[in-house]
Amino acid sequence: MADSNFTTDNSGIPVHSDSDSLTVGPDGPILLHDAYLIEKMAAFNRERVPERQPHAKGAGAFGVFEVTHDVSAYTHAKVFQPGTKTEMLARFSTVAGERGSPDTWRDPRGFALKFYTEDGNFDLVGNNTPVFFMRDPLKFQDFIRSQKRRADNNMRDNDMQWDFWSLSPESAHQVTWLMGDRGIPRSWRHMNGYSSHTYMWVNAAGQRFWVKYHFKTDQGVEFLTQADADALVATDGDYHTRDLWESIAGGNHPSWTLHMQIMPFDDAKTYRFNPFDLTKVWPHGDYPLIEVGRMILNANPADYHTQIEQAAFAPSNAVPGTGPSPDKMLLGRWFSYPDAHRHRIGPNYHEIPVNTPHATEVRSYSKDGPMRHHNPGDPVYVPNSKGGPAARVDGPREAAGWHSDGEMVRQAYTLRADDDDWGQAGTLVREVLDDAARDRLVGNIVGHLSNGVTEPVLAQVYEYLGNIDADLGARVRAGMTAPR
Repeated sequence: MADSNFTTDNSGIPVHSDSDSLTVGPDGPILLHDAYLIEKMAAFNRERVPERQPHAKGAGAFGVFEVTHDVSAYTHAKVFQPGTKTEMLARFSTVAGERGSPDTWRDPRGFALKFYTEDGNFDLVGNNTPVFFMRDPLKFQDFIRSQKRRADNNMRDNDMQWDFWSLSPESAHQVTWLMGDRGIPRSWRHMNGYSSHTYMWVNAAGQRFWVKYHFKTDQGVEFLTQADADALVATDGDYHTRDLWESIAGGNHPSWTLHMQIMPFDDAKTYRFNPFDLTKVWPHGDYPLIEVGRMILNANPADYHTQIEQAAFAPSNAVPGTGPSPDKMLLGRWFSYPDAHRHRIGPNYHEIPVNTPHATEVRSYSKDGPMRHHNPGDPVYVPNSKGGPAARVDGPREAAGWHSDGEMVRQAYTLRADDDDWGQAGTLVREVLDDAARDRLVGNIVGHLSNGVTEPVLAQVYEYLGNIDADLGARVRAGMTAPR
């Protein structure tokens, strides 16, 4: 009886040899019409999709999100209704490193989530920090390039990073987070995740609210010291990836509790600083955390490439009951994320199984193009009188947006009483960190600056740090000038 487990080519045609190319005699040249050889070589050359620009190194897992508290007064999104359980995917990542870079470099960590809801896929893209380096997307590309590799020697460069940061005062809050303990989490399981951005929620009555998402780790926040992280770079560059995989495989399923900060719509008009500025947090005393539900990751991927590397997250995947805000960085990402996927994976990236809705049916007029394997069929246009799908004008209420008018300007935001770049970073240093954490912050900064940062950037950095906190600036300066 013939073995039925035989090799085929990608069209299912049986292959005659797994080891020998078709040649003119045993010693002759290879023939161009060896279709299987050509297929294998061509497929290998195209085996890697272009890596992500930021967030290239990462891993993820599948799980479920369950709503445990009633927030229906704030949103009619089905995913957030009491008792709802939703299948989901999470991907964690570093920001600056390439796919082969170590997990334990000092870097923000990406925290991207995809919920397969009844109203379509709902995505949240965030980090393990509640703020970011800038408030305007015009500077994002320059920021990422300052964290990547130099044009001349192809090496990462601390001088370049600090040059950009010290000339961008709005980065102060995030840099303080990054250089502190949370700049290197012990594992992805031991870090919080934040939307960072402000989003909109809309309830069934059409009332609008501004919201921020906080996924608090149930494992507790823990970190690695710089020395610990450096040692792991040398011994296990995939430390965080391995930890997540082995924890889930061993039945130790990590979880996070979702809390929301919710601001009444009209509060944003008169709040003491602009609540849509991504470089600032909302004080919990003003807008306390409201518990919503719990996310648990309980299944590792079966195929990293198709389920994680090709997973495409985009904040523009906003289901009814959710929407954007005037946060300029968020609005920039509304375009840039799906556009990056169209370039990196292809215009039909939605058709890859991990990116398709799992709990609803796609009825779209999109058609053709590379990798398209499901066309809608006729009619291929709308409006039509042929029975094709039409917009659901009587469906769930969508986010109605906000009123805006004024001259066209290039300006960050209208300044308010507490709008400054240094205040919240200084509060973090003086009031949130304890003495030991402040000592580690100083040591981390001195160590980072000592690795290649030169004048005039050093002078800029001392002034920058002094603006955050005078004592911090003085201690870093002293550390840099002390005999070694």
